[in-house]
Amino acid sequence: MQPATLPFEVTAEELEALLESVREGLGEAGYQKLKAAIRTLGYLTELLRERKITLEGLRELLLSGAEASTEKTRHVLKQAGIEMQKKNQEKQNSQANGKPARPGHGRHGVDAYGGAKKVQVPHPSLHSGDRCPGCGQGKVYVLEVPGVLVRLVGQAPITGTVYELEKLRCNLCLEVFTAEAPAGVGEEKYDATSASMMALLKYGSGLPFYRLEGLQEKLEIPLPASTQWGIVKETAEQLEPALEELIRQAAQGEVVYNDDTGMKVLALPAPDRPERTGVFTSGIISTRAGQRTALFFTGRWHAGENLSAVLARRAADLAPPIQMCDALSRNLPKTLEVILGNCLAHGRRRFVKVAQNFPEQCRFVLETLGEIYHNDELTREQGMSPEQRLGFHQARSGPVMEKLHAWLTAQLEEKKAEPNSGLGQAISYLLNHWRELTLFLRQPRAPLDNNVCERALKKVILHRKNALFYKNQNGAQVGDLFMSLIHTCELSDANPFDYLTQLQRHAADLAESPRDWMPWNYCATLARLDTAA
Repeated sequence: MQPATLPFEVTAEELEALLESVREGLGEAGYQKLKAAIRTLGYLTELLRERKITLEGLRELLLSGAEASTEKTRHVLKQAGIEMQKKNQEKQNSQANGKPARPGHGRHGVDAYGGAKKVQVPHPSLHSGDRCPGCGQGKVYVLEVPGVLVRLVGQAPITGTVYELEKLRCNLCLEVFTAEAPAGVGEEKYDATSASMMALLKYGSGLPFYRLEGLQEKLEIPLPASTQWGIVKETAEQLEPALEELIRQAAQGEVVYNDDTGMKVLALPAPDRPERTGVFTSGIISTRAGQRTALFFTGRWHAGENLSAVLARRAADLAPPIQMCDALSRNLPKTLEVILGNCLAHGRRRFVKVAQNFPEQCRFVLETLGEIYHNDELTREQGMSPEQRLGFHQARSGPVMEKLHAWLTAQLEEKKAEPNSGLGQAISYLLNHWRELTLFLRQPRAPLDNNVCERALKKVILHRKNALFYKNQNGAQVGDLFMSLIHTCELSDANPFDYLTQLQRHAADLAESPRDWMPWNYCATLARLDTAA
């Protein structure tokens, strides 16, 4: 019997070097295929070594088809090898035909360039009231709508201007006289706009400081990463009152959404409890009177604990808010009362994952839930009030959900589905959380899902994918502040670059009255200040 040997270890670099030595014999096509296989093996080995992926996740990563990137019912069912029922297919087709084209496709109109500089160009030879040069008899007049020419130019994200101030020296007394800088040019090197751009690129678009440093170096306007960090850190201290007011405003919300995602912070204080080893970024979206506020918190606390800290600032005379989250217990505030609703999209996703193994059963569930989402879309298109929306869902969606509940119950009671199978577990999830999943049938303003918070967390995930980690708790707090302000601007249709810049230029006013400097009202505050001046 041969003695046991240690596993043969080889690095990816050694494999690629070996591959290069036989490249000519393999041919270019064979070389590219084998190279892709080696890199895939290295990627999977790294995933398994860090234990950041489950067997189910690995299966989805390797075996999912090209259409796995969407969870639309028709794509899920098509991948499972079945077609939608005719009535549901016709409904989707009619919806597609009746809806206007989605924005963002085709050319942009001139109104889309609101941030562009506008230059009025008069006609070189004609003025209003002049004789028409064409017919010689009529008079020309100015049209209300001018001709438009849009010209876009490229430049560095952070640009600079070098002012060469002329110096003169007396040849007798040697006194030097230096020209003054132009009006509006201060002595500070970095303008407020530069800090806004750095923060927006880093925390709004996921561009790490070192990448911006490299780009600026190529464009001959150097901007070291350490300098960028110093600027955004100092700016964050100025903007702290805005974040505190955002938290206060969010605490008064009518509906709050929360969830969290993993994050890495290299240096954190030791946890209070040894078993608390995870680090997370929690996202909280709060809505009130049509205004939406986004908050992010990074640390060892879960989403429910962060939500508790926010709601602790809630006015005592307000009724409990509606909370929308998935069914994880760590998303719930422990000591505060809320009206709990669970995410219907999370329950639906469980059937999407097992659709290939149980196509017919999953088709029934997915198409049934599709009716619910269709009804909710109708309430938005018709601009219904919360009470009208509730009545509409009770009349149209209530019977559909009752039918679904009866079907789910029969699958388990009549042993049509194995409880421990993927289908059985998906059914059990819906039944176990049925009351929370159907809150929209009993409570005005109750949403169907937690998608608005999951979309917000994509900003955190983008930062994590590019920058990988925060260095310490202070860096995480700076990132949370800017992400909160930037994403709240996006939810309020405000310009985040202009907002961050104006907050810096009016830091004293912000500290005195933060509530007047929220993304949804700061423009009105600026107009009032201009009028007073």
